[in-house]
Amino acid sequence: MLIESSAPTRVDLAGGTIDIWPLYLFHPGAATLNFATSLRAHCQIRTRDDGRIVLESRDRKVAFETELAAIEDLVREERLELISKLVHFFKPTTGFHLTANSTAPAGAGLGGSSALAIACIGALNRLVGNRYDERKFITIAANVETTVIRVPAGFQDYYAAQYGSASCIHFRADGIEREALEIDEAKLESRIAICYTGEPRLSGTNNWEIFKRHVDGDSELFELFDGIRESTLRMRAALLNNDWDEVRDTMRAGYPNRKRLAPGVTTPQMDRLVEKALANGAEAAKICGAGGGGCIAFLCAEGRKAEVERALMQEDGAEVLDWKFSREGLVVTES
Repeated sequence: MLIESSAPTRVDLAGGTIDIWPLYLFHPGAATLNFATSLRAHCQIRTRDDGRIVLESRDRKVAFETELAAIEDLVREERLELISKLVHFFKPTTGFHLTANSTAPAGAGLGGSSALAIACIGALNRLVGNRYDERKFITIAANVETTVIRVPAGFQDYYAAQYGSASCIHFRADGIEREALEIDEAKLESRIAICYTGEPRLSGTNNWEIFKRHVDGDSELFELFDGIRESTLRMRAALLNNDWDEVRDTMRAGYPNRKRLAPGVTTPQMDRLVEKALANGAEAAKICGAGGGGCIAFLCAEGRKAEVERALMQEDGAEVLDWKFSREGLVVTES
């Protein structure tokens, strides 16, 4: 049997960090907004008849194998820890070779680990006979990934990975609800440039510092989170109305507030890239994910995306990503 699955990464345009439980409960109306990209995480499972499990990551160039009888040991395995813990959770009863790969750079701030989690869950669930309803996938992914990063996980990335397209995700006391957004995809592709800084980041570091300050009742942070909520609602209205001047203004207002969340949200390299882009046709910048490295999304002036990308490529270590809007979320096939 051959099972193949993939799930998209995302760019968050507004609302990052407020998607961490239970922080959003203190900010009624909390929401986050993102869109899925064609940079996908892939998982392939090929069954074996020799009672062995082989786990491999092509982009990380790591592989190891173990006996099916030793599957309980995977809960403590540090090599390919996320994949190992997911295999331990599903506990397949047949040998297999799982190969994972991502077309997004490692540590890009595009929700790559969450996309990988959803892709692996889709494939492993098919391997064990569709044990879980797809509505459970996001809960499983968040809970297992939390045990890997050892800090609370945000939820927005899993929704982009599972459903694709553009989403406004609403966080309420009675649960989380995804609102699918119909936006001008062509305009989004023509105006947004995504640049990888060359500096991988660990989202848990910044998010944990912010989490602790919030739990401690930091009044400045509460004010910033209220601003994050309002910027998301402004961005939602702007995209639905195809008002790109308002998209620009919302991104501009959000950037300095995002930097105030934690000392390490931006780096000197990121600041240089933002300055270079703004001097060559970009109108606003958005740090992807928790920052501290990874990617920056730039809103380019009409007709100037190529100029912005050329300027960014001149910076050492920077990589302009080739991406498209993705309507597809999780895809699983079997043969």
